[in-house]
Amino acid sequence: MAGTRGRGEYRTEAERRTRLYVEGTTVRQEEVVRERPERRQREVSRQVRRNRERALHMTAPYVLMLAVAVVAMLVVCCQYLQLQSDIVYSKHSVTSLTSSIEALKTQNDATEDSIEIYTDLDYIYEVATSELGMVYPSDDQIILYDKEESEYVRQYEDIPTDD
Repeated sequence: MAGTRGRGEYRTEAERRTRLYVEGTTVRQEEVVRERPERRQREVSRQVRRNRERALHMTAPYVLMLAVAVVAMLVVCCQYLQLQSDIVYSKHSVTSLTSSIEALKTQNDATEDSIEIYTDLDYIYEVATSELGMVYPSDDQIILYDKEESEYVRQYEDIPTDD
């Protein structure tokens, strides 16, 4: 068919629109291009059009509600950040107090050790005997007794006599 018709000869106007010649030194074949029929715009009902217009417009109550929601969200976020900051501060305080307690315990143990080192029993004996006039008790001054009520002696309790 293509061979019998020359250039520019078409049977119908539709054929003329759908056929396209590509010319060049090596290409001599006919190429058919089909155009898609134009889609008709669907008619939109008035109710749908009104709903779309309403959705596009923001009313004052909607904007007010949105602003209140945003402010509430910001307040909650700020409170959350404040609480998180307080927790971090408390953790740092606990850590510093714990290290302070450990330092004080170490210092206390060192002081106790130094006190025990300076406790010289020979020095105590020397001061007690020479400066204070104290002497060891003699055997007749020592009274031994058995008390079965408890394992210790109260200071102001009467000492039982040997009868």
